[in-house]
Amino acid sequence: MNSAELDQLVAQIGEAILARVSRPALSKAEGLNIPDTVCPGCTQRCPQTCAAKTRQIVAAGADRVSASDKLTKIDPEITRLIDHTLLRPDATRTEILKLCREARHYEFASVCVNPYWVPVVAAELAGSRVKVCTVVGFPLGATTTESKIAETEAALLVGAQEIDMVMNIGALRSGDQEAVRQDIHGVVGAAHRAGAIVKVILETAFLDDNQKAAACALAKLAGADFVKTSTGFGPSGATAHDVALMRLVVGPDMGVKASGGVRTLEDVKKMAAAGASRIGASASVKIVEAAASRPASR
Repeated sequence: MNSAELDQLVAQIGEAILARVSRPALSKAEGLNIPDTVCPGCTQRCPQTCAAKTRQIVAAGADRVSASDKLTKIDPEITRLIDHTLLRPDATRTEILKLCREARHYEFASVCVNPYWVPVVAAELAGSRVKVCTVVGFPLGATTTESKIAETEAALLVGAQEIDMVMNIGALRSGDQEAVRQDIHGVVGAAHRAGAIVKVILETAFLDDNQKAAACALAKLAGADFVKTSTGFGPSGATAHDVALMRLVVGPDMGVKASGGVRTLEDVKKMAAAGASRIGASASVKIVEAAASRPASR
């Protein structure tokens, strides 16, 4: 497939998807500025700290939604869906080790950290079912494909099993579809050769709906395993609007990870009941500490 054919295919996919999306319904969720008519008097940073927005995100089709190192008691049937993440640049070894202990105890799906900490996490999680996840081209996505591949291969050599890569956002916004596809394909190839999976971070806050649809289509064409809304370092995180659009593009067989937040244990269970297969984590997510003391709803 040449560049012109790829551009045409992506354009057709975007047009078909956007034609199916009900814009009036989707426009109710606008990043961190959901109107008071949705949540009267709310002053929280949604969806990072708002349970209502998180439920919207998962109901829209997210496979993963963010949680954090503040997470406390969780049903074992739910914890296996969670990426337990700490990506702050000032994270210490003590905090990373604590993250790993929590992940082993609750059997989270993975621990996601910056590449420097991968060997530490791999050693701490050895013998457990918890996967080792790291980020590539993070958080800007503006490094070269060669750099991203090298970063991926280096992480895999020291124990990474899941790669969250940031898409080349500027290339997508410039209309260079083939560059974006090749960027993702290069990382996917390196990861899949080692048996690892790849989640492509779109950073949806910088994209319009056509660009989001195109990014998802390109990630799928490049063989990625998941698409993910955001890094947690951008101007906003996941919205139900974006997750619904992403799910429409990638279909049921590819993962969708929402970088949002989970407030209570009850919210986590409602997400799973709504159909989420994975619940991701972000270092920016704040979990209400009272979740441990509240009885879980059944």
